[in-house]
Amino acid sequence: MAPRMAAAGNPTRMVGKLGLGFGTGPGEVAEVEELRRRNSDLELEAAEARAREKEARRELERTRERLRVVEEAEERLSAELGELEAEAVAQAQAYQLRIKALSDQLAVAHEILTSTGFHCTLVALNRANRN
Repeated sequence: MAPRMAAAGNPTRMVGKLGLGFGTGPGEVAEVEELRRRNSDLELEAAEARAREKEARRELERTRERLRVVEEAEERLSAELGELEAEAVAQAQAYQLRIKALSDQLAVAHEILTSTGFHCTLVALNRANRN
């Protein structure tokens, strides 16, 4: 807070210290009292402003901490998503390879059956079973 004047209790001494003259007229005393009141109001306003600023700084720090936590969580989630995407691609590739292998096996089996004439027998049996 701002330092107080030494002669706070004596308006005439205050007037002299302010260089306003040594008179003790009612106007001069009233002016000094008004200045004191105004000074007191300003000190109170300054203290309140400092308290608001201090609270705003605390809130800013809390917000920064929350932001840091959210950014860390975002990084973790992004890394996890990348790992899951890589795993999904690997599974899709394995699935495609398995389908290709089964398709190749089926083609070989079909070729063997066709070359032995057994295929025609199977087709005829299948048609007979449908009717």
